Amino acid sequence: MDYTIREIQKQEYPLLDNFLYEAIFVPEGIEPPTKSIISSPELQIYVKHFGDSKDDWGLVAEVGGKIVGAVWVRIMNDYGHIDDETPSLAISLYKEYRGFGIGTAIMKEILTLLKSHGYSRVSLSVQKANYAAKMYLKIGFEIVRENEEEYIMVYHL
Repeated sequence: MDYTIREIQKQEYPLLDNFLYEAIFVPEGIEPPTKSIISSPELQIYVKHFGDSKDDWGLVAEVGGKIVGAVWVRIMNDYGHIDDETPSLAISLYKEYRGFGIGTAIMKEILTLLKSHGYSRVSLSVQKANYAAKMYLKIGFEIVRENEEEYIMVYHL
């Protein structure tokens, strides 16, 4: 599948709401939550006022002119928070575009971008049951903390 990865444009920031919803891991056999879940404060920190901080960075993946995935970071007190110098990462692709290497490619691209801007590491949280956890480990993320349901991972840039 042919795809292009590029920086997200300001007028595309509202799309992060869609990708935030897509990033919610729903285990097999469980009914997905309604889209209104993303209006909760613990999820809004990922997208509200995106672009206002110097630590907000994002990339999108396009297939045939359609944005099909996004990865973005910001320094926030989210599930994957490590400290106030380490950006937390969120990533998602529309389901029909998963499994083609786009997620891995866009992830590697954001890591390169963060390193070029002087960050020393990036963090994320992922449900243990989420297939993406294996991708993160394969790319080089390390588990630094865990609880019953999720891993907190860090990638050293």
